[in-house]
Amino acid sequence: MFDKILIANRGEIACRVIKTARRMGIATVAVYSDADRDSLHVRMADEAVHIGAAPARESYLLGDRILAAARATGAQAIHPGYGFLSENAGFARACAEQGVVFIGPPTGAIEAMGSKSAAKRIMEAAGVPLVPGYHGDDQDPALLRAAAEEMGYPVLLKATAGGGGKGMRQVWSGEEFDEALAAAKRESLASFGDDAMLVEKYLTRPRHVELQVFCDNAGNGVYLAERDCSVQRRHQKVIEEAPAPGMSETLRSQMGDTAVKAAQAIDYRGAGTVEFLLDEDGSFYFMEMNTRLQVEHPVTEMITGQDLVEWQLLVAAGEPLPLAQDQVRIRGHAFEARVYAEDPDNDFLPVTGTLGYLQPPQESQHVRVDTGVRQGDEVSVFYDPMIAKLIVWDESRERALQRLATALAAYRIGGTVTNLDFLYNLATSKPFREAELDTGFIDKHADLIFHQRPQDLERELPLAALALLLYKQQQGSASAWVDPWSPWQGGSAWRLNEPHAHHLTLHCHQQDHAVEVEQRGPLYLVRAAGRETQLQGELLGDTLQLEVEGHRQRATLARTQDGFTLYLARGACHFREVLPDIGEADAAGAAAGLKAPMNGTIVALLAEIGSTVEANTPLLVMEAMKMEHTIRAPLAGTVRAFYYQPGDLVDGGAELLDFAAEGAES
Repeated sequence: MFDKILIANRGEIACRVIKTARRMGIATVAVYSDADRDSLHVRMADEAVHIGAAPARESYLLGDRILAAARATGAQAIHPGYGFLSENAGFARACAEQGVVFIGPPTGAIEAMGSKSAAKRIMEAAGVPLVPGYHGDDQDPALLRAAAEEMGYPVLLKATAGGGGKGMRQVWSGEEFDEALAAAKRESLASFGDDAMLVEKYLTRPRHVELQVFCDNAGNGVYLAERDCSVQRRHQKVIEEAPAPGMSETLRSQMGDTAVKAAQAIDYRGAGTVEFLLDEDGSFYFMEMNTRLQVEHPVTEMITGQDLVEWQLLVAAGEPLPLAQDQVRIRGHAFEARVYAEDPDNDFLPVTGTLGYLQPPQESQHVRVDTGVRQGDEVSVFYDPMIAKLIVWDESRERALQRLATALAAYRIGGTVTNLDFLYNLATSKPFREAELDTGFIDKHADLIFHQRPQDLERELPLAALALLLYKQQQGSASAWVDPWSPWQGGSAWRLNEPHAHHLTLHCHQQDHAVEVEQRGPLYLVRAAGRETQLQGELLGDTLQLEVEGHRQRATLARTQDGFTLYLARGACHFREVLPDIGEADAAGAAAGLKAPMNGTIVALLAEIGSTVEANTPLLVMEAMKMEHTIRAPLAGTVRAFYYQPGDLVDGGAELLDFAAEGAES
């Protein structure tokens, strides 16, 4: 076994590897960029080596610097984590040439699976079922379009060198094809240095089910159950679970044996994941093989009781697999929710910020938090905006799902917008509870997850108003200067010879609502959304005890970056109070849509200066936090000038171009 390893990664995966290495008595070396000098993974490692500037291409993607750090510190092996150089065959080859063990598969296996089109050909020869599609080398756009039209829309464009949803676009009609192809090729070139595409038939209701496989140097191979990763946004996973709901032992065995056969077809070693599309009729099709550890590996660990990083280290050191296939056991059910700094109400756009307050739920045998950040850390524009992975386990899916909802409601993050409310609403939605899963789940159930229905507003707005009122009273009573005997300092809306009434404006469900709350002793009458509701309530810490017209319930109230979130049994309600002096703040109109949504880099200009365009026409593309964002014309008009050129860095909020609306004075 190794005495010392280097982790060629950052964030939560680097911390995850360090924990297992420490338990096994292996010393660890971290590498870090300028932006990560004080990061958690640097503090946790036994040693740390600076490798360059903040951008990944100037640090974490520089294999020669990482190898130099390994040699300088005497590390015998390098764990690549996932992302960055984890599936870079050139880096794996360089490790072998310099006598450093690459904790991953052989170079040939990485190369075989590194191209999606080549992987399809290999799998087809091995008898692994494939989704119909074009996987050829000829990249003539006209040929790709013809293949799409022959298959029939919808189709899926995928970067042959891609992964993680990068360089991928759904195309629903021929009118969308050219723009989607150009965007997918740009994103693929920026992410992988290769813009080759394949075109596949897009299945409209598939599930994304993947098999965790492991192979050792003696040719032994096993699968450690499956994970359902169907719930995705922008082709990136949001909540994963293991085992897959409704999976029969027969189907598991068929998919598992096929996955191991796929791995052995390329002489695989170590941890890998074979991803399939599972159709409604039980047929399954090979998508791709990831030649690394997956982000969602903890759910497999929770149901099998195995440490997959330990397995990686054992295999890399030449030892056999710890278990044979008939020794693998599955117990219970596990979920993983990816907690991101992103805005679900703005197309999941990543956001930056400082984690001024960070309180994860308490860890136990049922709850695990994998993270690479601490309170006070910055969510940087340079890297993926993941804050943590929240993993839960229990004896059944129903009980594990309740653990997940409780843990999400207990998570506290201040200083940046997050997807916690979105995750809670998703996890508590009826279709998710009933495992009605497919890859279009979020779009299909958007009204449930984002609480856009009138009945949700009617139910939640009175509760939000009462919660805000009780919070104000709680804060007021906690102030040392308050005179408890003075009606002028109280929070009860006391008036001489008048009803005790509060008049509030709440922003909820993306609109402002006038709310009146009349207090009658222990009762509150809330007039909102065209109806009157009678409530009682008490706020103890962050727990809200409610009685709504005879129905008693409990909720959790959390103060957030931009307001409050009320976590209820049926989902999370986010709201904020609109104060009188800020009601007219944003009158920017169409110009607001022509500002950089965040710090980033201009990728492409899509319109000519002086050209007249229709509303929603793409004008330019910028990239930030490993994601493309297209700026479109807010209405018909003329492009007068671009203030930046491709390659330029821009600050969030910066005006990107001069645009004149149709009919506007010049």
